[in-house]
Amino acid sequence: MTTSAADTSGRRIATLTISALAVLIAPPLYLLLDLAVVGRLGGHQLAALGVATLVLSVISTQLTFLSYGTTARSARRFGAGDRVGAIREGVQASWIGIAVGLALVVVMYPLAPYVMDLLVGSGPDAAEVADEATGWLRIAMFGVPLILLSMAGNGWMRGVQDTRRPVIYVVVGLSVAAVLVVGLTHGVLGFPRLGLPGSAIANLIGQGLTGLLFLIRLVRAAGADGRAALRPDWAVMRAQLVMARDLVVRSLSFQVCFLSAAAVAARFGVAEVAAHQVVLQLWEFMSLFLDSLAIAAQALVGAALGAGAVGAAGVVARKVTLVSLGAACVAAAVFAVGAGIIPRLFTSDPDILDAISVPWWYLVAMLPVAGVVFALDGVLLGSGDAAFLRTATLTGALVGFFPMIWLSLVFDWGLAGIWTGLMLFMLIRLATVAWRIRSGRWRRVGV
Repeated sequence: MTTSAADTSGRRIATLTISALAVLIAPPLYLLLDLAVVGRLGGHQLAALGVATLVLSVISTQLTFLSYGTTARSARRFGAGDRVGAIREGVQASWIGIAVGLALVVVMYPLAPYVMDLLVGSGPDAAEVADEATGWLRIAMFGVPLILLSMAGNGWMRGVQDTRRPVIYVVVGLSVAAVLVVGLTHGVLGFPRLGLPGSAIANLIGQGLTGLLFLIRLVRAAGADGRAALRPDWAVMRAQLVMARDLVVRSLSFQVCFLSAAAVAARFGVAEVAAHQVVLQLWEFMSLFLDSLAIAAQALVGAALGAGAVGAAGVVARKVTLVSLGAACVAAAVFAVGAGIIPRLFTSDPDILDAISVPWWYLVAMLPVAGVVFALDGVLLGSGDAAFLRTATLTGALVGFFPMIWLSLVFDWGLAGIWTGLMLFMLIRLATVAWRIRSGRWRRVGV
């Protein structure tokens, strides 16, 4: 498909946003189905699935540079009229994904029982849960190389603004997994009853199918340039890994802060940690939507700067920021009006409902800030400004979020202290990315 790098229309932004949102939201929806299916086996199996999928999720989150970094680099080349170079970025990212994925399988397979023992602890029935989780993870880990292939595939295809195929590939893979998880876990539809391992096999096959579809598309797209296009290019991979370093550090800072927040919330009591997790899940759900707008900005800004169209890049930045801010304000209004209703969809426990009232209004206040921050993050990622984003995120984490989390524990500030930290984190990020945009230093043209 051919698309002008200077196409900054609202329709183009909407198309890229919807495609990205579909790809981002499909895995969490599948996980909800998986939890519901496994939950009917019993509490031990459900706990084991929760712990094992957490490990797999943390691994995947740290490797999102394969999609975000590849989008930025592919979009630059696509905008410059070098579609072959844009596809080559996808080829090299795929080689990195395969290598890292295989290394993770080799490392994590023998370490799985020790990791699970550490996470599960020594409570009642902990050994059984850890054993079940180890079995699930050891099966599902073999799909990691193909998960990383999917990330790389999403990256370069967003870069060349191919919006339809990634959605199809993800939906096909997860649809197959959805049928298999019901059949293999409970032995229906003519499948053998495998229990929890059936869930892991379904996950492996579904993720594997999606990765295979992305790989086939990559080989076909690169094949037009001859076999040489599929060979490893160490210079390109080195450049990708430099961006990967910055994005991994940025992602790790998020993980450390949110894990610390959960650990501190747990020390305030059962109601507090439950309330914290409910509101945090709503925050993460909204983050997916805002992130889809950021991905649209990333692809369009990268293409515009690659084409030397600085004005078009500025138009994208303004449009996406306004749309993202508007959407976030609407969501904030919905949460504000539904403050007495929405939390009751998650729990009827009066202690938890009382505790939710504290972080709830922080969520409402933060959403408009997040609308701007996520959009400008996308603009800067599209411009290849990953090093600045790394520094800005670390500054927000180390100056705002992280100290407030632990000060809340020391001075017994409760959830108000934790969520004040998150608010400070977002405000610091807002100040830094807004300054960077105003400085104009992100407007570096060419490839």
